[in-house]
Amino acid sequence: MEDYYNLLGIDPNSSAQDIKRAFRERAKRLHPDIAGKSGEREMRKLLGAYEVLSDQERRYEYDRAYSRFVKPLDFDYRAFLESQEDDPESQAKLVFFDLLHWDEEQALSVWRAQGGLGFPMERYLNREDWMDCTFILAEELEKRRCYYEAFVLLINVVREERRRPYFRHFMSDIEGFLKELVRLRLKSSVDAKTYITCIENLLGLGFSSRDEARWMRSMAETLVQMGNLDAAQGVFREALKRDPALPNVVQLRRKLKV
Repeated sequence: MEDYYNLLGIDPNSSAQDIKRAFRERAKRLHPDIAGKSGEREMRKLLGAYEVLSDQERRYEYDRAYSRFVKPLDFDYRAFLESQEDDPESQAKLVFFDLLHWDEEQALSVWRAQGGLGFPMERYLNREDWMDCTFILAEELEKRRCYYEAFVLLINVVREERRRPYFRHFMSDIEGFLKELVRLRLKSSVDAKTYITCIENLLGLGFSSRDEARWMRSMAETLVQMGNLDAAQGVFREALKRDPALPNVVQLRRKLKV
């Protein structure tokens, strides 16, 4: 990749007017009447540089990629994203930007305004940014006792990680976070039917048989409370297959006659 600032002969902190002025001056020198055909290649390069640096968002992405630093007043990237209210890609980037800059409340506000769990940020962020953004969102939601939303986001992260690793060694911490959420907070924050759906989504994600057995025990207990003893019995039997030594099942065995 060319150094676009060098091509235009300007400083990385140059204003939009500086960029336009520099482009015009160099374009004149590369005009066919002056440089002939030999200037065509340089002109194409010059145009490429100008197209990127004259576009505020593309310039920001270029600067970020090449670790350049621009004066904050030259371009307020956040303000630009915020102004694009009808562009879901810009709003997804705004959520991630705010999370990375410790403005969690604003990030959650934008996320909710875009539909919350119904906002498909994976369409608008690259995979790594989406996974990072989703995990940070889950952390912030859990802090605010939005346990169901945090659970759904974590499930999405785990499912994608199983498909193709990204977090790798850090994944054990994410799994621990998810398991603690399920063990201590999820059940009391949702209705029985939603809780059962959550447990069903956990099964088959590659967790240990021991973990699955405990979740299924809790699922069976919930089905008993709902009065669905046949379904509870089937789930409980599957739990015991996964862990024959499953603890805290005396009352459940008695109720279900297993």
